Amino acid sequence: MIRIGENIHVIAREVSVALKARDAKAMQDLARKQAEAEVDLIDLNLGPARKDPDAMAWLVQVVQEVTDVQLSLDTMNPLAMEAGLKVCKNKPLINSASNRTDSKQEMLPLAVKYNCDVVLSVITDQGCPADYDGRVESILEAAAYANEMGIENERIWVDPIVLPISTAGEGQKHAVADLEFIETLDDLVPGAKATVGLSNISNSTPDETRELLNRTYTVMLVRKGLYSAIIDAFDEEMVALLNNKKPSAVEVIYKVMDGEDVDVASLSDGDAMYAKTARVLSGAVLYSDAWLEG
Repeated sequence: MIRIGENIHVIAREVSVALKARDAKAMQDLARKQAEAEVDLIDLNLGPARKDPDAMAWLVQVVQEVTDVQLSLDTMNPLAMEAGLKVCKNKPLINSASNRTDSKQEMLPLAVKYNCDVVLSVITDQGCPADYDGRVESILEAAAYANEMGIENERIWVDPIVLPISTAGEGQKHAVADLEFIETLDDLVPGAKATVGLSNISNSTPDETRELLNRTYTVMLVRKGLYSAIIDAFDEEMVALLNNKKPSAVEVIYKVMDGEDVDVASLSDGDAMYAKTARVLSGAVLYSDAWLEG
């Protein structure tokens, strides 16, 4: 799986402070550490960037001074996006466009102009589709629009939008729908690549369980055909799972996905936690903050 490092994100206080102060060293240290962790891309997430669209160009330039790792430019502001695109030495990933009317009209032309791959999410003018069928309808419409502009499916990275598992009544439905969506994506948009913002699955859950949710869901998504994910570059256990260094954990997650009756009591503590978490993420057990105690 292609790993996109998430650790330069404006929502993080240290990043926000460094951006405002134009602290190049702080940004370069984060970029360098992610490169050393052998991520495939480094995500530069400035969010809306309404007040400071020039920050993306500055950030791209300072990061490029210390690493040649491919960049993922992540902002909803087309002005900030193009400012960053103009100064990229190597072809970046545009992250992201969506099926919103304004995004299709403003972001996709940048993918054409700069000949970049682009992340295309299922978000519409009405928000995130609530179920599998809504995701399908949205991405078929968005991909057709992109194709008409000359963007081939192979340049489209499709994001079904992972939502928090903790969202009352809906989190698990979304988690299960995303698994189905990714499994069928190649039939829907042949040649497109499935990608997700992985850590969204654990937003608003207890801090001590966030990494477990992220890791378990990644294994499940990869089995369904996930191509890439924006993840914590410094999560060593995640890397171990993806590199088949923890085969018993992966095996037990697969068994839960296949509906097998797993005897949790017979497992090691680590594998038991993965089994319980996979049950929640597959919808077999209702989510609660205390799911590991069951």
